[in-house]
Amino acid sequence: MKTAIKKFALFFLLISISIVGIIVYFLRDTQLGTLYAWQYSYNPVYPKIISESKIKFLTELSSVAIEQTYLKVTYIPDYQEISYPNGDIPENQGVCSDVIIRAYRKLTIDLQKDVHEDMEKHFDLYPRIWGLKKTDTNIDHRRVPNLMVFFKRKGIILPITKQKNDYLPGDIITWNLAFGRPHIGIVINRKNKISANPLIVHNIGDGPQIEDVLFNWEITGHFRYFGLNEK
Repeated sequence: MKTAIKKFALFFLLISISIVGIIVYFLRDTQLGTLYAWQYSYNPVYPKIISESKIKFLTELSSVAIEQTYLKVTYIPDYQEISYPNGDIPENQGVCSDVIIRAYRKLTIDLQKDVHEDMEKHFDLYPRIWGLKKTDTNIDHRRVPNLMVFFKRKGIILPITKQKNDYLPGDIITWNLAFGRPHIGIVINRKNKISANPLIVHNIGDGPQIEDVLFNWEITGHFRYFGLNEK
């Protein structure tokens, strides 16, 4: 009898370990609610007013954002001197804004240059949070509040809603995190099978990640940007 109980206990233990192993495998990349094993790609329906060329642009923007999640990037928010134009910090470093900057740069759009040129002409329209008296090509484009002003001025301002279908691949989203900290990410052409929310590529501290976080925080901005003079 005791032998049978021991065999049953051993069998139960092995089954339990197997189940735990399967769960860990599927949830190994889980962060802030995203289940990578349960996400899926979809074909978004863009408004008819958006041309085929612009849909292609937004689709490519989504793809190059996803590519960043394959890289190991350490979250380092330190001020760094970089070249201009097309300057960048080391590719294994970055913050949330660098996800956006690098995605656009893959499509030959240099936000460092675009933001700098607009700030030079309209410096008074940009935030004075940091006490700057002039532009700084090293950091201006890497600050979310500056990007928000720039996208409002040069991009398309889209509605902020609770409707998940209003957010399409290639859209830029900004949020307020705890204590009013600004954050930014990009919508991609994947959804979470459980929530059906469009997924986001962003870097909140652990490098670029694909996560179901669209409605996790207060949304402060919803934009599309195709480059200067393209709306």
